[in-house]
Amino acid sequence: MASKKIQRERVIEALADHVLRNGLAGTSLKQLAVAAGTSDRMLLYYFADKIDIMTAVLGRVAEQFTGALNLAMPADRLPAEQLLMQTSTLIRSPAMRPIMRLWLEMVAAAARQEPPFQAISTSVLRQLMEWMEARLEGEPGSDRRRHAALLLALVDGIALFDMTGGTDEADAAQAALRHLRFT
Repeated sequence: MASKKIQRERVIEALADHVLRNGLAGTSLKQLAVAAGTSDRMLLYYFADKIDIMTAVLGRVAEQFTGALNLAMPADRLPAEQLLMQTSTLIRSPAMRPIMRLWLEMVAAAARQEPPFQAISTSVLRQLMEWMEARLEGEPGSDRRRHAALLLALVDGIALFDMTGGTDEADAAQAALRHLRFT
């Protein structure tokens, strides 16, 4: 039984790498099996169905994203303006581009109500809100939560510009952040 669990973990890692490289377009069962170095039948030995596969794989990508955020920005509490600048710079880095591209694809799939993307996107959004709120200075409460939501919306907006070829707009928005003040 431990061998099945170990192999399942290896498959999840391989598929997480594949999805980050190829996006959601490369997620037919056959494409996933090739990426994992196995057959579609073996994939279904490790997972109940494609939704189970995608839930596990995207959950792993979300863990990697959170881990990268934590590594790049320790849990120090920062003023909103500083947290916003650091986060927006981080998500535009080459290392984060594949994750941000996948995040936007997941959000689009969730908007089309495609399973399992609604549930996964909601879960990732909650994680990002908690991450942002934990790094904001100030007392826990509604103001900090509202500021975290605003910061996340701004960061995602900059990522949207950046991922869709609006690099000049993303640069302009990021430059404008230097003059933004929260009270």
